[in-house]
Amino acid sequence: MKSAVLSGGESRSLYALIMQTLPMEEMFPLVYNELRRMAARKLRSERDGHTLGATALVHEAWLELSKLTRIEWQNRGHFLAVAAQAMRRILIDYAVSRRRQKRGGGQPIESLDQCDALAIVETRGDDLVALDEALERLTAMHDRQGRIVECRFYGGMSVEETAEALHVSPATVKREWATARAWLNRELRR
Repeated sequence: MKSAVLSGGESRSLYALIMQTLPMEEMFPLVYNELRRMAARKLRSERDGHTLGATALVHEAWLELSKLTRIEWQNRGHFLAVAAQAMRRILIDYAVSRRRQKRGGGQPIESLDQCDALAIVETRGDDLVALDEALERLTAMHDRQGRIVECRFYGGMSVEETAEALHVSPATVKREWATARAWLNRELRR
């Protein structure tokens, strides 16, 4: 098989067809760059020497994705949304592990507008765990808002990518992203 790179410009049906017909180990080189960009977005504001780098996050996420043997990828957005969920779980596991090693120092929680998930994990792992718990409560009340937060915050997806993944309009994503952010920020400040 030729080595090609799939990107947002590829046809949705071509993307889904390739992802459904190739074994997972052959798919990895095709989607690696896209996953790497997602992970790198989360590391932009991170200090040098962070112990969980973009490559490690991609490889951990890929291990999680490769366990999904019965999934039928619908399109690029669907794949990215599931990858964002995997990255979320990895970040939470990392935060819990760091919390066991070093307890937070009573530092204030930042709003979702002003922070990056990996920056929180590195400096305030307790806050990311609190965010995850609040996100679980939000998802129980408003599933779509929870999935929007996963895509936007953990996956670094754009409004348009999130809309495609969730089969809603960009206006719905914007509206529910604003509502979810406000609710989560209020919950985190309690």
